[in-house]
This record gives sequence, C-alpha cells and structure tokens, in this order.
Amino acid sequence: MPPVHDALPPLAGLTPAHLDWPRAADGTASPHSREFEDVYFSRHDGRAETRHVFIEANRLPQRLRDWREARPFVVGETGFGTGLNMLCAWACFDEHAPPEARLHLISTELYPLAHEDLSRALSAWPDLADRAATLLAQWPQPVRGVHRLWLDTRVTLDLHFGDTTERLQRLDGRVDAWFLDGFAPARNPAMWQPALFEAMAARSRPGATLATFTCAGVVKRGLAAAGFRWRKVPGFGRKREMLAGELDHPPADQRRRHTPWFMPPAPLPRRHVAVIGSGIAGASVAACLARRGVRVTLIDREGPGAGASGNAQGVLYIKLAAETNDQSRCYLAGLLHSRRWLEAIDPGRTLWQPGGVLQLATHAREQRRQARFVDNHPLPEGVVHAIDAAGASRLAGLPLEHGGLAYPCGGWVRPDALCRHLAASPGVTSLCAEVRSLHATASGWRLTLSGDGDPDHLEADQVVIATASQAQRFAQTAEIPLQPVRGQVSTLKLPEGAPAPQRAVCAGGYVTPPLNGELTFGATFQPKQRDPGVTTADHQANLEELARTLPGYPEQLAAHGVGLEASALEGRAAIRAASPDKTPYAGPVPDAAGWREDYALLAKDATRVPDTPGRHHAGLWISAAHGSRGLASAPLCAEVIASRICDEPMPLEAPLIDHLHPGRRLIRDLIQGK
Repeated sequence: MPPVHDALPPLAGLTPAHLDWPRAADGTASPHSREFEDVYFSRHDGRAETRHVFIEANRLPQRLRDWREARPFVVGETGFGTGLNMLCAWACFDEHAPPEARLHLISTELYPLAHEDLSRALSAWPDLADRAATLLAQWPQPVRGVHRLWLDTRVTLDLHFGDTTERLQRLDGRVDAWFLDGFAPARNPAMWQPALFEAMAARSRPGATLATFTCAGVVKRGLAAAGFRWRKVPGFGRKREMLAGELDHPPADQRRRHTPWFMPPAPLPRRHVAVIGSGIAGASVAACLARRGVRVTLIDREGPGAGASGNAQGVLYIKLAAETNDQSRCYLAGLLHSRRWLEAIDPGRTLWQPGGVLQLATHAREQRRQARFVDNHPLPEGVVHAIDAAGASRLAGLPLEHGGLAYPCGGWVRPDALCRHLAASPGVTSLCAEVRSLHATASGWRLTLSGDGDPDHLEADQVVIATASQAQRFAQTAEIPLQPVRGQVSTLKLPEGAPAPQRAVCAGGYVTPPLNGELTFGATFQPKQRDPGVTTADHQANLEELARTLPGYPEQLAAHGVGLEASALEGRAAIRAASPDKTPYAGPVPDAAGWREDYALLAKDATRVPDTPGRHHAGLWISAAHGSRGLASAPLCAEVIASRICDEPMPLEAPLIDHLHPGRRLIRDLIQGK
C-alpha cells in the first residue's frame, strides 16, 4: 500500500457511466452498465436484494438499535452505483437507531451516473423519493476526490469519486460495516484485487463486518489474506450463496510511518467546545460542531461577522495552479464543498448568489498560465472552462476585452450576514469578549476573558482558534507562521439604470454584481500591514484596477452621472492572514517544543524518521490563514476540524489532511536546519 505522501492523481473529471435501459417482461426498465456489461441491481427486486445482501447480512437493524457511541456508525461501500444501498442504509438507520445516534456513509465510484440517469434509476422506488430528492439536490460534479453531502442532520454521505482501491488507500477514517459491492468479479476484475481487501482491512474498526453478493474464489482468498473471517450464507433470489464476515483485529495503519508527526491525536471529550473568533472560519466551525450536537460558545470581541469577514459582499472563487499540486486540490475541493454547503444551509439564496465567476486573463503571462491549466486539467465544464472575450462579455453583461476561465459553480456571498446566520445556529452561544490567554487543565481548557460584564474565565473541553492574523498571540500558537495582509474594498452607489456586471469578475482585483444598489470592488493586497483605516489612496488603487478589469466601464458609469472621485467613495479595510505557503491551517495545534525535541534528527538526516507520534496541545485546534479565498476554504476546513474532534471520517484524502496540518512548517524548518 502506498505511503500517505505519495502523489494523488491529477485533478480531473471522471467519465460518467454509460447506461442502457433494457425492459423486463413487466415493462419496467432498469439500468445496465455498458462499461461492465452488467446490471446495477437485481431485475427481480433490487430493494429486497439490498436488504438481504447488505442490510441484514451486516446485522444493521440490531447494531443500529444498540448504537450508543458518541461517534457516528460508519458504513463503507465499494461502488455507489445508483445509491440504492446507501439510501436503504439511511432508511434502516431512521427506523432503528436511537435519536442521539448518527450515521456516516462512505462510498466510492469510478463512473458516477449523470444526474438524469440517477434520477431515473431511483424513481423505481417511490417510498425512497424524499431521500432520493435530497441526494439529487446535492449530486456533485464528476470530479475525482471527496464530496461531502448532508442527507439530514444526523446522516452524512461522503462520495469518494475515483478508483475504489486508490480511494480507500487514501481514506482518512475507519469503517464499522462494509458493503462489498461493485460489478461481478468476472465483469470488473480490476477492482477485485488483493490491494482492495488490504485497503478495506486497514480502514476497518475492530469487529467490522462485511457482506457481498459474490462467492468468487478471488474474493474469498483476498478477504482471508487481508485478515477477514468469511462464511457462506444464503444468497438472494437465484444466487444460492453469498459471503458475510468480520475483521476482529485490523492491521496497524502504516501510512504515516514516513510522517509520524501527522498522526491524529486521540479523541477527547467534546461536550463543550469554545471557538475563538466569529468570522467565516470560526462561525463555520461553530455551526459544524453544533450540527453534531456539540454545545459551542463562540467568542469574539466584536461579534459575528467582524474583521475580514465583515464585508457586505465577497467572491466565492479560487485560482488554481497551472500544474496540479495539493494546494489546488484543497482549494478546488473547498470551492465545490462551499457551493453544496451554501445550497444546503440557504436554499432561498438570501445570503449568497450563484451565477458563476469569470477569471480574466488580462495579460500575456496569465493567458499562457491559463492555457497550461486547461491542458493539464480535464475538468467538467460545469466546474471550469476556457472562455473567449465574446463569451465572457455575454456572461458579464458588459463588454470585455479579454477572455479567461469561467467557474460556473462560483458566485458571491454576503460574508457578514452569513457569519451572523451561522452564529445563530441552535446549540451555539455567542459571547462578546476577548480571550486573553489559554491554560490547559486536567479536564480541558480554561480561557481567561476580558470584556464589560463578561465572566473572567470560561471552561471548555476543547478550543478552536480562528482569529486570522491574531491567532499567533496565544503562547500555544506563537510559532505557527502567519502573515498579516491588509485589504480594502470600495463601494459605489449606482443610480437606477446604470450598467453593472451580471456576475463576479476577477483579474488583479474583483468586482461583484451590485447589492442593494451598491457596487463593491477591490481589494487591495498589502502584506505585513495591520492598519485597518480606510484610505483615499487605496480607493484610487481600486478604481484603477476596476478600469483594468472592465475597460470602458468607468466611462459608462460617468455617462450615467456616477462620480468616480476616490475621495467620495465608501469602503472598508480589514486584516486577513496568510501562511508562507499560501495554504490554510486546519487541524490540531502542535507542541512546537516537543516536535523540535522528538524530530531533531531530521536536521541532520531527513531520512531518519523517528517512530514517535507528534505531540499536540490536547484539545486545541486552529483554522487560520485563509487569506482572500476564505469563502472557498474555511467551510471545508471547518468540516476537517469538526470531523476530527468528533472522531469521524475526514472530508478530504489523507494526504490533503496532512497538507493542511498546522505543524507542516515546523517540520520543513527542522529539515532545512532553520
């Protein structure tokens, strides 16, 4: 099995499944795969087959009825197909599990069904219609990677699009029950290989069960070699026998033997979590934890939606590297995640608008870079595609001199209103105070506070720091490198009938469609600057950037009587935070002194990796360094932290979880002798 630091496959779209719909004698049509020349489910009764093969053989009704763990029960599946198995597992959970229980579903798929095919396939079961509609509303683009869907407040589905074995090898999480599905071994021999069973074993909890429709010899031998105990049990319909089994003692996870510092800390009590900072990073963490039933105190000296998250409008966009790297993988996953997340929490779109984003190439170097990006990344057009100046002009509703890249899944957001919405989540209590210091206690953390009328301290089981450039001011986080970046936006009141962009347009800066008659554009980018005061000079810089992005637009505004004097503009300045490598931090806070002691040998020989898990400040987490793209990164990073706190499978591949780790720069500096 490859170590966790092996390169992930390139960013790419996947080929959707090609289906035929043969009709049975009763006139009903069921999907048939052209790739594998096999059916997705029994033509006799697919629902009954799922219940018999996967639900009953894994003893799910009884196990879910008896489930009392704080973490969710986790089902893993090899081959999502039409989603029938997962919807049936969800229905079983709703019928049998106690109210406080949670369910986490994981499924792999190399050939995702097109939306219309998925809808047609699931229409065969009217009693699953509501569940199918929830799945269809969040059905992701066919992009290789992890896609998290929220089926309801207690049920989460992670779709791992890509080759099943490769996906499970990089899964960061462990499974209680396996649905070993997929097309028959004779039809799909590439999946039913020893590496698949090894990956399943390595991702299993002690006592994990499995069930599969097949009794093929390659399956029995592979399961036994991986440590599973299997037995033959009665099959479904015309199949006389099938397999069920258990794994009592999963093998040790060897993936981090090259990077022991990234070993996740052991789960701790999480009855009460304090989140410091109620911008988009902190407010999204608070909402994620509250959705899982955790009591959260959200602390900010200015209240929700202050600081860099206090702008009236912000753009949901990313800028991907021309050559695939882990940073781009994280940001693309974040963009797609934020889009689904916004649709889920605000289907009425009062806090955001879709419409897409145009990323213009206004000079030759950017044109060459974008061309390399398109050549290197065969992504679906619904995610990103090249567009010429004429096409960009049609989308923008304004004449543009340059084309670029169109991101149909982008849009714009009201960050200030979004933060207030998240802070009002049930289970979240907001506290207006400043946290002066953090002290570890025998039962968690004590926060020393200051603020008029506030308590002078607060006790919490765990703490999440999400205070942007101020995140370094605690003793425990002082050595996590962060750079302040000042940014100023400008706003302009538009008269009725004045021209305006119909979607967000980005180049050196950005401009959004007007909100309540006001045009927002900017923003300046000034590293190492901390002055939050609004300046006329920065308004002038934003006006000049607006003219470069939308040539001729200032003249159109002037023709409608709009004054463009910098001194007359309104605006807002705030301090963002960036990391040296421009990737956010999301994860446990390392014990810097402990790391320097435990990994001192790396300074002499980077190949001499001690067999010592990384020491962390127990129950202390950070989400920071989101820079100017926090709307695309912070919600996903919130899921990363909440998933780890709650002992759940992670919403990204293990290499990307490590890429976000707050201790990555400590290791880099040790190896380089800094």
